[in-house]
Amino acid sequence: MNQISLLQGILLALMAFIVGIDFWLEALFIFRPIIVCTLTGLILGDVRIGLVTGGLTELAFAGLTPAGGTQPPNPVMAGIMATVLAYTTGKNENEVLGLALPFSFLMQYILLFYYSIFSFFNVRLENAANNADGKTFRKYTIIPMIIVAITYALVVFLSTYLAQDLMRNLVNSLPAWFTHGLEVAGGILPAVGFAMLLNIMFKLEYLPYLVIGFILATFIEFPNLLPIALIGASFALITYFREKNNSNKEVFLTDEKEDYSNGI
Repeated sequence: MNQISLLQGILLALMAFIVGIDFWLEALFIFRPIIVCTLTGLILGDVRIGLVTGGLTELAFAGLTPAGGTQPPNPVMAGIMATVLAYTTGKNENEVLGLALPFSFLMQYILLFYYSIFSFFNVRLENAANNADGKTFRKYTIIPMIIVAITYALVVFLSTYLAQDLMRNLVNSLPAWFTHGLEVAGGILPAVGFAMLLNIMFKLEYLPYLVIGFILATFIEFPNLLPIALIGASFALITYFREKNNSNKEVFLTDEKEDYSNGI
């Protein structure tokens, strides 16, 4: 079991502030769990835990995206707390993924509350736009973003540094059957997240690639996942160039038909 120092708590809060801004802008996408967990592991001095929890959390939240006014469970808090709990309690990564979900739900409800409050800014933004008041418009655009970023920093600092002993004692006091259930649930979540993603992206013509990837990952032993990733990248390039060539052929045939009709 490890202890998070004050400096590490401040660095985690600073990272959460930056990630909160990116979460609002969706510019660099560093708010995705695979990046957040890796940065958290780097701050805590254990990059391996960050990479493992990042991969699991990313899969679990792969198919959860905001749509309209809905706000799914927050991937940032899930990633940060999964890494922190694995680091401070010594539990395995599947188990802490289940333990991190309450923090994800907490941030989800906070953001939903903020989005309701921020709707009051719409009148001021509309008036500023009608009056071509760029300064006021910019101010009321930045204020919500800063509020969200500060909230991320505060919640992360309180959860990771101030409440670490409380969380450790709570986790250690859980009965074995309950922690085993969390471990099973944490192991299922990445599969559920990937299934939700496939439900949106799946095409029957790509089924052979899915079967090949499943066989490579499940029944053939590799020292790491790099060979499978390279094979997947190769298949992606083959598909890309094949579709590009087919598109060029369609354009060429279309041009020929137009030239022939013009000649007539």
